[in-house]
Amino acid sequence: MEISKIEAAIEAVLFSIGDAIHINKLCEVLGQDKKTTKRIINNLCDRYEEENRGIRIIVLEECYQLCSKPEYYEFIKQISHKSREFSLTDVLVETLSIIAYKQPITKLHIEEIRGVNSNHAVNKLVEYQLITEVGRLNAPGRPVLFGTSQEFLRCFGLESVEQMPFLEESQLSMLKNEVLEEVQLKLVD
Repeated sequence: MEISKIEAAIEAVLFSIGDAIHINKLCEVLGQDKKTTKRIINNLCDRYEEENRGIRIIVLEECYQLCSKPEYYEFIKQISHKSREFSLTDVLVETLSIIAYKQPITKLHIEEIRGVNSNHAVNKLVEYQLITEVGRLNAPGRPVLFGTSQEFLRCFGLESVEQMPFLEESQLSMLKNEVLEEVQLKLVD
């Protein structure tokens, strides 16, 4: 198959499906190997950038998705009736951080770390599609294991969770000290 036809097929598939598609599925459908498919997708990405197009192809853990560029969000929002905006409160950010760095994790473990009931926070994050059920723990009651979703990766501009920043030990102990001071101040008040 000609390169231009493969490019057109990739665009058609990614546009029509709308969601991220795994590279292996694309290779299977196109009848191409992984290296060739990735090269063609990279060429498309370069062309979209050179031509200053309003679309781009993003990578999410070996999955590819055709989407609009973030700088055109306001135009899309004006036409779209369904707003995808959501508000991440401090509680949601804290819960999401725990899940992102400790995944897969049960709700009970989240609550042990936070020290409070986390039902509402977990349910909101599921509703916002930032986290998802990734399995079940092999323990009595088989509790749900939560992890971050592809929507989480999209929102934070990551290709995979391995790209998340990690705190150095010195930064971590500094944060722990700040939290302890804050807790002590609240206890005094």
